[in-house]
Amino acid sequence: MRLLIFISIIAFSFSSANAQTKTLYDFTVETINGESFPLSQLKGKKVMIVNTASKCGLTPQYEQLEELYKRYKGKNFVIIGFPANNFMNQEPGSNAEIIDFCTQNYGVTFPMMSKISVKGDDIHPLYQWLTSKNENGVVDSKISWNFQKFLIDEEGRVVKSIPPKQKPNSDEIVEWITK
Repeated sequence: MRLLIFISIIAFSFSSANAQTKTLYDFTVETINGESFPLSQLKGKKVMIVNTASKCGLTPQYEQLEELYKRYKGKNFVIIGFPANNFMNQEPGSNAEIIDFCTQNYGVTFPMMSKISVKGDDIHPLYQWLTSKNENGVVDSKISWNFQKFLIDEEGRVVKSIPPKQKPNSDEIVEWITK
């Protein structure tokens, strides 16, 4: 019995440690222009990851995201946008149409990635990591809608998931960026 308990403790410790060793820096994604983007190039920065959509009631958050990015990008902070069409066909466009929409309507300059799936059977591996405590070691977080935000610390670890309706420039987010 003691041996079984000991083995269980070791196995649990190993699985917990293993989940927490994977970081944001273990992923490479594709930019909206089709180029490879190793997220390891963001080491030492606070990162906000947000799933976006062009035809959503929350789409005006692009403006606040851009303001936040311009204000804090010089202070080791970056926003990464991931267009996704997982909610009511609110991001039906191609990558070219999406970036055109974002720049023309909101002047977006923060990095935008290729359109991906943020939930379901075809969930992108990055979002699998973001939403699964077994993988990120911190939080289980179901993607409830467009513009859900994930805060990632300077070590590449998930800190928190922020609900879609919470504005990007909320006190909570600004305090996290500036602390």
